[in-house]
Amino acid sequence: MDTIFIDQLTVDTVIGLYDWERRIRQRVIIDLEMGFDIRQAAATDDVAHTLDYKAVAKRVIAFVEAAEFDLVETLSERITSLILDEFPVQRVTLRLDKPQALRGARGVGIRITRERAA
Repeated sequence: MDTIFIDQLTVDTVIGLYDWERRIRQRVIIDLEMGFDIRQAAATDDVAHTLDYKAVAKRVIAFVEAAEFDLVETLSERITSLILDEFPVQRVTLRLDKPQALRGARGVGIRITRERAA
């Protein structure tokens, strides 16, 4: 399986447990790796046979900007489900970083991998 990736997609959203976090927008940084067979696109040199990563990015940005979750775990699961439901990928690995969430750390977050149900 080949991998198409999007690195450091930066989006502001409402995320967090604390009251002060519910009143502000915080930045999250999303890295995506999507399993997709590129052979047909490579053989034909036709964009119609590949994954439209711009469409994926726009959809993820719109979703995350509108989201209001307490946990990065929930946001991560919902993003991977959205990608698997709406785009022809077999696998998604997502890394979500919430910078400045922990004093003394560059960032904290989560990394998950989900696959399309057989």
